[in-house]
Amino acid sequence: MKSMSNVDIYAISDELNNLLSGARVDKSFQPTNDIVVMRFHVPGTGRVDLVMQCGSRIHTSQYPLENPTTPPSFPMLLRKRIKGAHVESIKQHNFDRVVEIKVKKDKYYTIIVELFDKGNIILLDDENNIIQPLKRKQLSSRDISSKREYRFPEERGINSIAVDEDGLKELFKNTEMDVVRTLAMNGLGSLYAEEIIQRANENIEIGKNTPASQLADEQIIEIYKSFRELFDNLRQGLIKPQIVKQDSKEDVVPLELIKYDSFEKNYFDNFNEACDEFYSKKVNSTIKDVKEAAWNKKVKKFEKRLNLQQETLDNFTKTIEESQNKGEVIYSNYSTIENIINVVNSARSKNYSFKEIGKILKDAKKDGMDEAQIYESIDKLGVLTLNIAEKSLIIDPKLTIPENAEVYYEKAKKAKRKSKGALIAIENTKKQLEDIKSKKDIAMEHVAVPKKRVKKNLKWYEKLRWFISSDNILVVGGRDANSNEMVVKKYLEPNDIYLHADIHGASSTAIKLNGSELNDNILKESGEFAASFSSAWSMGFTSQDVFWVHPDQVTKTPEAGEFLAKGSFVIRGHRNYIRSARLKLAIGIVDYEGKRIMAGPVEALETHCDNYVVLKPGFTKKEAIAKKILNKINENDLLTLDDIIRVLPSGKCDIDEEYHLRKKYEKN
Repeated sequence: MKSMSNVDIYAISDELNNLLSGARVDKSFQPTNDIVVMRFHVPGTGRVDLVMQCGSRIHTSQYPLENPTTPPSFPMLLRKRIKGAHVESIKQHNFDRVVEIKVKKDKYYTIIVELFDKGNIILLDDENNIIQPLKRKQLSSRDISSKREYRFPEERGINSIAVDEDGLKELFKNTEMDVVRTLAMNGLGSLYAEEIIQRANENIEIGKNTPASQLADEQIIEIYKSFRELFDNLRQGLIKPQIVKQDSKEDVVPLELIKYDSFEKNYFDNFNEACDEFYSKKVNSTIKDVKEAAWNKKVKKFEKRLNLQQETLDNFTKTIEESQNKGEVIYSNYSTIENIINVVNSARSKNYSFKEIGKILKDAKKDGMDEAQIYESIDKLGVLTLNIAEKSLIIDPKLTIPENAEVYYEKAKKAKRKSKGALIAIENTKKQLEDIKSKKDIAMEHVAVPKKRVKKNLKWYEKLRWFISSDNILVVGGRDANSNEMVVKKYLEPNDIYLHADIHGASSTAIKLNGSELNDNILKESGEFAASFSSAWSMGFTSQDVFWVHPDQVTKTPEAGEFLAKGSFVIRGHRNYIRSARLKLAIGIVDYEGKRIMAGPVEALETHCDNYVVLKPGFTKKEAIAKKILNKINENDLLTLDDIIRVLPSGKCDIDEEYHLRKKYEKN
């Protein structure tokens, strides 16, 4: 995959600085070994994800990457140190393939993104010391390890934005390479080196292979003019971000290039968007290959197990057949075997050793004695090996003929018993194999089709907590201090009902009656809603008291000498209580002014949709539970993981399996 050039990084850094200066740092993720995603909240814009891939790229992205359930140590460190910090600046270091992201929290921190070679991402403190790198490296001139002073890579090449004519002359005078290689090796790369020579060639002939030290002054002047023509627009921010294509060749560039005149071009509003389209699909393809290899490893594990089990079953079948056949051969040759056993036992009674008996039988066989023709050998314990009907039989002279036959029949019975267990094991493995293949298909389908996160036009109530009761009454609640203020000041009308869980840290909730009569059912459902979207959920409670009042009892005016924080209100007069409101929510897709996701009381979801998931306070993190919910309720790919996460309560959750089992039983 193409790595960003110095020119690309200049354009990206300038855009990022304009976009993210003043933004608040949110969470950080590490989807793969060399990719880190930092999430920012930009005032007036909202969520912005910045993708940083070591040695390759940095840009904002609308293509969410799947994150590991257990985050690695580096993003956890970023969350601990800089979550909540504000961006001071983002800049390219010295026109090199290095980006500096400076943020301020309790003190200044810097995130260094190295995009040369295999790259790195490094967190520095306010004294330029390394707190932790994504990759520890010991180089000849640089030690990239914790608690070491960070040193930028050695400066080399020219700054294409600031270079002057004398600087070019000096560069060309002190090299033995041709002109294109000289430019390419000094920070431009082959693309822009060839572009500059191609532009200069419009006014004066300059061969690409011309030794740089042999350039005439007028040729250097034309090269310098090409620099200014190309890079003045870049310096002034007058760029034309585009993805160019021709046959199998594809590239993303921030400027119009003569080299790509004949290419098909797709223009973008900004270079970040162009890079997102160019890189994200390629990276998803790479991730797809990696994930497919991981899934194939799991599939092969079960296939190998199945082959071994099948081989074991085949051996059992063979043992059953051979052992039964040998038992029958023993009975079929009863007198012949008995004769040779008698010979052995008779000789033993005369104090012959087994070795001597073996020699006697061997000689008898050699002399053509009929009874001795089946003899093969005798061991030191006196056990005979006989060959009858091309079957090798082990016969113990101390046992009777039926007892010797029974040894083989018992072996067949034992193999038959084991074969039943092997068949069960094979069936289980086949089911596991089909299950893992099915999971692989689903997972690969999800990876193979990256979905661009598109900002949805939300209805006013979707910006809040909300649900439609089983009586078709809209209930809304605040998501935070700001929206709690909004619920009361903007949406609470004289005929509505105000609810609040009787605990610190809860949603201001409004029942939008709109002329409907208040009843016990709507109070019960709204009480559960208000209780569930309170701190009681994260505390693991199963129930919580909720009070309700009329709108004229809710005021922002505190008692004398008191102060009310944002999102807080004073309640005057009598409070009506809903005791022990249940903490339980259901999530599903409802058809209310169009299809949309809704989280609310179980009875409300039962009324308005067939497919929903019931949640209770639990131990599963939001991202993990959201994936499970998405797999269960997503109709026609209407929802994204973010849609699910947005409606979940604060705190960890579990799916209420008992509820779903009971419903399944009732349905059957």
